[in-house]
Amino acid sequence: MEPHRAAPVGDNPGMHISAKVDYGMRALLTLAARGEPATTDSLAGEQHLPAKFLGTILNDLRRAEIVASIRGAEGGYRLARPAAEIRVADVMRALDGPLAEVRGLRPEATSYEGAAERLQDVWVAVRASLREVLEAVSLDDVVSGKLPPSVAKLTEDPAAWSSRR
Repeated sequence: MEPHRAAPVGDNPGMHISAKVDYGMRALLTLAARGEPATTDSLAGEQHLPAKFLGTILNDLRRAEIVASIRGAEGGYRLARPAAEIRVADVMRALDGPLAEVRGLRPEATSYEGAAERLQDVWVAVRASLREVLEAVSLDDVVSGKLPPSVAKLTEDPAAWSSRR
């Protein structure tokens, strides 16, 4: 058995946005832009996504009541509510669970002692900052290119566009 090796510094991307969330967002944004139902195959083709995996994602989004399925020859998926009412945070939670976890626990469920006693506050603040962005942005905001001012301001900082090690 090979010994465990730590990943080299710089290999960890930080906050991880899964393929499931990325693909789901792309399909939902396509539905929002179309304004009409679409099949899994047409959404997958338009966004260059694997259709089978996208089908699984759309089923998860249906169970979360973010999309509704339409049966029959003209079947497919449509948004279950207006694009302005669907937040990025809703999609992330539906597909990946809580926005922030520490070793599988919600930040408020962690506890530390000694020098690390206030670390829980940092993890709670990280979750709060994620909420500030992800709960503020709707599908309609992304499709229209009109992000909320507080979010757009974050993208204006050149440092936001560069990686840090």
